[in-house]
Amino acid sequence: MSTTMRAAVCVGAGGPEALEIRELPVPEVREGWSLVRVKGAGLNRSELRTRQGHSPSVTFPRVLGIECVGVVADSTDPAVPDGTTVAAVMGEMGREFDGGYAEYALLPNALLKPVITKLPWDVLAALPETYLTAQGSLDALGVAPATGGRLLIRGGTSSVGMAAASIASGHGMDIAATTRRQAKADTLAAAGVAHVLIDDGGPLKPAVDAIWPEGPDYVLDLVGADTAVDSLRLVRRGGTVCVSGSLSGWLIRDFEPIAMIPPGTRLTSFHSDAFNGSAGTPVLQRVINEVETGVYRPNIDRVFPLDDIVEAHRYMENDQATGKLVIIP
Repeated sequence: MSTTMRAAVCVGAGGPEALEIRELPVPEVREGWSLVRVKGAGLNRSELRTRQGHSPSVTFPRVLGIECVGVVADSTDPAVPDGTTVAAVMGEMGREFDGGYAEYALLPNALLKPVITKLPWDVLAALPETYLTAQGSLDALGVAPATGGRLLIRGGTSSVGMAAASIASGHGMDIAATTRRQAKADTLAAAGVAHVLIDDGGPLKPAVDAIWPEGPDYVLDLVGADTAVDSLRLVRRGGTVCVSGSLSGWLIRDFEPIAMIPPGTRLTSFHSDAFNGSAGTPVLQRVINEVETGVYRPNIDRVFPLDDIVEAHRYMENDQATGKLVIIP
């Protein structure tokens, strides 16, 4: 094994050009941590925000990347020996310690999810963060294969939105999803969305009332702070809203629960940290199995080589993607 590796290093807060391809030493294995040969990594908007300087706890230079898939190259965990296919998500990857934008990543054993799959690396790399978040969000909403009902996804063309549509479509749900661009409507339809709603920044209620006068049973809100209160007004009385995204930021200002949550309506949330390490392994394996059988669609927008990380971040920052972006070292 080589003693050096190529990595995309964020040298400081800034635009996409703050990411530089550098030759670094391969990390040395230490107790409780194992070395993973990275075969693919999904891109996420949280990495974009970290690169922009919106993560105060992160110090630069830093190899970003909150998720990756690959093969264990040097293990300190007998339960996950060398050669095991693994995924890793969150747990301060790419923030407190270097993450998946590299040929190798030294990761805490507690984060490793051993999986069995024949999927290509780019497809497998599109699944962990996106599908764990989508599946966890639908679980939080109370959606299951036999549930049925009406689901509204706000932020439908995000990678998590596309994944949630794929899962819910497999459950036979009636799905509506929002997008700001008419050009993305066909992609949403292909993911199982029956009703594409163009979100131009105005009130969404007239468009929702036109298809579901009684309102959706469930709202998965991936936009977040700017739309969560409106989602509570859209869902039917007694329905459930799950906030799982932060495309518009983290904080709902001047939030008054008693005034803003209609009686009987439920507000919940999901964050993928809930599926860290072994907690998420069976869920991810279930997702992989469903993708392999064609029940779920991975919804990959583009695959970039590591050398094109600046272009990949620019593409993500310009909201050009419909679905997941993946890099291959």
